[in-house]
Amino acid sequence: MCGIAGIVDFQGPVNPERVGRMLDRIRHRGPDGDGIYLDRGAVLGHVRLSIIDVGGGGQPMHNEDKTLWITFNGEIFNYVELMADLKQRGHVFGSRCDTEVILHAYEEYGEDCVRLFNGQWSFAIWDVRNRKLFASRDRLGVRPFFYTQAGSQFLFASEIKALFENSDVSRQIDPVALAQLFTLWTTIPPRTMFQGVQELPPGHSLTLADGNLKIARHWSPDYQAEPTARSEQDFAEQLHELLVDATRLRLRSDVPVGAYLSGGLDSSLTSALVRRFTDSSLTTYSVAFDDPEFDESRFQADVTRQLGVRNQTIRCAYSDIGTVFPNVVWHAEKPMLRTAPAPLYLLSRLVKNDDCKVVVTGEGADEVLGGYDLFKEAKIRRFWARQPGSKFRPLLLNRLYPYLPNLRAQSDAYRHAFFHIREEDRTDPLFSHLPRWDTASKLQLFFSEAVRESVAGYDPCDEVRSLLPADFTRWDGFCQAQYLEKAHLLPGYILSSQGDRMAMAHGVEGRFPFLDHRVVEFASKLPSRLKMRGLCEKHLLKRVAADFVPKTVLSRSKQPYRAPDSKSFFGDAARPLSFDYVEDVLSPQRIRSAGLFQPEAVSRLVQKLRSGKAGGTRDNMALVGVLSTQLLVDQFINGQFIDGNPVSEGNDRCNQSNSRSATSLTTTSCSAREQTV
Repeated sequence: MCGIAGIVDFQGPVNPERVGRMLDRIRHRGPDGDGIYLDRGAVLGHVRLSIIDVGGGGQPMHNEDKTLWITFNGEIFNYVELMADLKQRGHVFGSRCDTEVILHAYEEYGEDCVRLFNGQWSFAIWDVRNRKLFASRDRLGVRPFFYTQAGSQFLFASEIKALFENSDVSRQIDPVALAQLFTLWTTIPPRTMFQGVQELPPGHSLTLADGNLKIARHWSPDYQAEPTARSEQDFAEQLHELLVDATRLRLRSDVPVGAYLSGGLDSSLTSALVRRFTDSSLTTYSVAFDDPEFDESRFQADVTRQLGVRNQTIRCAYSDIGTVFPNVVWHAEKPMLRTAPAPLYLLSRLVKNDDCKVVVTGEGADEVLGGYDLFKEAKIRRFWARQPGSKFRPLLLNRLYPYLPNLRAQSDAYRHAFFHIREEDRTDPLFSHLPRWDTASKLQLFFSEAVRESVAGYDPCDEVRSLLPADFTRWDGFCQAQYLEKAHLLPGYILSSQGDRMAMAHGVEGRFPFLDHRVVEFASKLPSRLKMRGLCEKHLLKRVAADFVPKTVLSRSKQPYRAPDSKSFFGDAARPLSFDYVEDVLSPQRIRSAGLFQPEAVSRLVQKLRSGKAGGTRDNMALVGVLSTQLLVDQFINGQFIDGNPVSEGNDRCNQSNSRSATSLTTTSCSAREQTV
């Protein structure tokens, strides 16, 4: 796991010092080493987190005749098998790492080589002979790849902040992206929060030759279930075999592998599978909350006791989240509507301080095997929509949302509108997500007049509709909901703001057995009744997990991962909190200066939440969304960078790169690797 950066210019030479500054900015991703390759019109850079072939896997790496060079972020988990096959085909290897496997696979199979990879990747290959750049991103979007054009130069990097090390890359918030995030919780690739900066979508590859950019999809799942007479037991056995093998592959490492343990079904099962296939002792890492509403430590204890593993726990108070939140935004590089990434930022710091670089997690199980309350809600709403006048069908939502006691007292018109049971909603391909996205879109009421005018007539949901696969309407409603989660929230929020960006902030690599493409493809073809039986989520997975996890975990109600929101910044009546940066960036003067939100509306919201009045879901989302956006402007537009370490450790904001100069980086890096000029 690493950080990559590079510049290609077909019209002239590239100054390697520029790439050196880009690498300095993302050194947290690769603290173990660095390297730069220079060619006529192209420079590739790399910072390394050494995990596979620690002594011999330095990058950028070349093939035998040095006509191909690669900078690679990620892991190809089936590299052992691919290497053996490529050797039989006559390829000669100079290392035993997965990076070199990509190069030889590209030599053998061309751009289609990515279809052979089982892994999580973001890489760029410079073809010296053909003067062509080929880049690719993994199927589910685990690893990031951003790019922009500045004059004749094409720049790419693992993180946007590296692109901004080049002064000719403009910095402006994209109002359309803001509207997308304040509806869908994320942006729609290739759009990012910054105008002119783009993101390679998951499952896509990029080719740059003769100044022409071409982007093509290399993978997409099909959710059309195949007719079969197979029994549930057969499906359970196959899922078990796939998860075991996916976990086994993700234990390939020359450094110790730990596991995240939340106390839920998914992380408990992955921890159990890692324990089953790990010869050495396993360490698990958990977050516990002071607030009992969010705390799962009792279930974590049940799992660690049964598995007999060492568990390291970080206890998270309101003030801890508020303290590190600016750093969370700095690494996420986009606003967020929840504080949930903050505890994971603290957890990855715990992992790093425990001298661990790799963790296996249960991420992806809910999307792949049907675990979210959203899927239950959509199922109830479809059942209700068949008899929209029923007084009893909507009461099933009371089982799902017992904290909405007034639901039955509302008028039929209100309930139909809130849950989108109206006639025009029932045939909408986005039916499953309309309540969530409609709720989030109401936050746009905080937008300034200028932002509203700039996005007038634009509907993010319409853009989502325009991007749906041609066969989307052939899938059943449950699978449609799964696709929408997989295509948007998973890569755009779960795997980025909560995943890669929080883990790599401290040089920690996450690995995800449930996102093995074989598991995803198998699950996409499952009959929906095996993913959700009645209103019982992840039915087939629970059957598989019964032999591995404690009964208390198997039978517990689904608890989505959440963290305290407004209380993290203002505290509660017993322990009020105040953070200078919150007062600063949410002040009317700063809100007005940024020009994105209405100062009066934000002031009313802040006053309400600071006074201790119970804020609802929308109030909490609005506060976190506005605050994180203002911090983003502060850090990226106004140039007040944060170095990525917690504010509490006394690090000042600065407008400079790290103390090590780009010149010294280039000299040191290139001394160990030949340059071609």
